[in-house]
Amino acid sequence: MAKFILKRLGMMLIAMFMIILLTFVIMHSVPGSPFTNTKGVPEEVIAAMEAKYGLDQPYYVQFFSYLGGVLQGDFGPSYRYTGQTVNDFIAAGAPVSARLGLVTVVFVLAAAIPMGILAALKNGKWQDMLLMALATIGVTIPSFVIASLLIYVFSYMLNWLPTFGLDSWQGYILPVIALGGYSVSYIARLMRSSLLEVMGQDYIRTARAKGLTEFAVVAKHALRNALIPVVTVLGPTIAGLLTGSFVIERIFAIPGLGFYFVNSVSQRDYTTIMGMTIFYAAFLMAMVLLVDIFYCLIDPRIKFENN
Repeated sequence: MAKFILKRLGMMLIAMFMIILLTFVIMHSVPGSPFTNTKGVPEEVIAAMEAKYGLDQPYYVQFFSYLGGVLQGDFGPSYRYTGQTVNDFIAAGAPVSARLGLVTVVFVLAAAIPMGILAALKNGKWQDMLLMALATIGVTIPSFVIASLLIYVFSYMLNWLPTFGLDSWQGYILPVIALGGYSVSYIARLMRSSLLEVMGQDYIRTARAKGLTEFAVVAKHALRNALIPVVTVLGPTIAGLLTGSFVIERIFAIPGLGFYFVNSVSQRDYTTIMGMTIFYAAFLMAMVLLVDIFYCLIDPRIKFENN
């Protein structure tokens, strides 16, 4: 296992370097500077601000200076908010996004897996058709449309739930449904198809021939193997949910990572955009690594040495 983890960590470091490099190049390829849109500020002042942050240096000097800071866990200062750093934004936004994400992950797992199992066991019946119809709607409709409909119905028309913030447990309901709607639908469909495939295997027929109950066949033999494709998508899904949705957090005015990221894009705050991107990429890679390790716990046939 140690060899496997070290190999994956080495690959992650290479991938992170490429992400940092590409993000840096893309940000500095945009015409102008973060201070270009500052109205009423003389050119001399803008030049002095660029010199203060080292933006007048050659690109390779800026890159290696930024890379050195990243290696020390410092994503640099914000160009648009004096006295604020990207680390401050991450420290303020990450816990909010994580709380919303954790609740959404619980909602997704609690809803999607039972939906997929029930649809597979009731294959071709009205329960299956109803659940898959709902899943199809959830996959095809964008999250911002779902969020808008939820706000209109439950906040504007019925006045049951708040439209912004996470100040109470009611404030989590609409963002969680909007944020987790696609994941619930996708994982439910994947769970259904995976379980149907497993239920047609020879060892399942053998288990039934031995006189095992249907519950025992599904719970002890089919479900474990059917979960493997689901676990494949859980890593990126959980990473995305825990780090927040840019659109959903903006719609519900939730001060998470997505909220700060959208503001940084509109204000051309280069360091914040790069810092948020690198933070998300690192978290995503860590979740994928955990999923790879979890594979071997679910299915002993998968060996670390073969990866």
